[in-house]
Amino acid sequence: MTVSPNRPLDGQRAIVTGASSGIGAAIASALSVAGARVIVNFMGGEEAARQVVGGIVASDGEALAVQADVSREEQVQSLFAAAVDAWGGLDILVNNAGVQRDAAFVDMTLQDWETVIDINLGGQFLCAREAARLFLKQGVRPEVSAAAGKIICISSVHDVIPWAGHVNYAASKGGLGMMMKSIAQELARHRVRVNAISPGAIKTAINRAAWETPEAMARLLPLVPYGRIGEPDDIGKAAVWLASDESDYVTGATLYVDGGMTLYPAFIDNG
Repeated sequence: MTVSPNRPLDGQRAIVTGASSGIGAAIASALSVAGARVIVNFMGGEEAARQVVGGIVASDGEALAVQADVSREEQVQSLFAAAVDAWGGLDILVNNAGVQRDAAFVDMTLQDWETVIDINLGGQFLCAREAARLFLKQGVRPEVSAAAGKIICISSVHDVIPWAGHVNYAASKGGLGMMMKSIAQELARHRVRVNAISPGAIKTAINRAAWETPEAMARLLPLVPYGRIGEPDDIGKAAVWLASDESDYVTGATLYVDGGMTLYPAFIDNG
């Protein structure tokens, strides 16, 4: 198998969930630049999803926008059927879709809890299961990859950092870490690789209030030893690497793309 270093995903087919904006959109674009055909999944924001597809197509890539709520089993099955119908199968799943429903713990409703768990954890389970079923059925396609398939779970630094006021979100990400490792352990013998990316502070619309003003940035930067806030493209580049054969001996791992946020920066001067 000969793969261009500039297009390490040539001939591969990908689904990126929650890809109409932010990190998901950046990942979809990065996979396309690397050679993959990409399904841009969205639940709301159809026009934004079509803009992501338009940008990929304008750069000579192939992409489709497909609506699906990842917390609904029948819609997830339709999403994967769309990949099979369009391109005959799948090689890469990036499990990115997620939500926040923030509240103080004593004020958090059961609906707040269930919505976040159902999408952030349940949705990743449903999508990973459908992807695994396809990968096991297809087997290894050595002309495009050494693996039968790759699953990349987008998590958060809050899989290890507690987050007051966000108990449901942190619990979903902590659970995701163990789910990912257990799936990786089970599927490794089938040459399916399963990994996670845990972003730190990234400039996206969902957390604009945390970085948009000088005052907000001044509060945020002390939490990031590297001294800058991440860009969505930082996560896109990491996803391409984990989806490529450059990482073929990597499975069950979490890659923290966080500028050192998980290095306990409050202890810098107290060692």
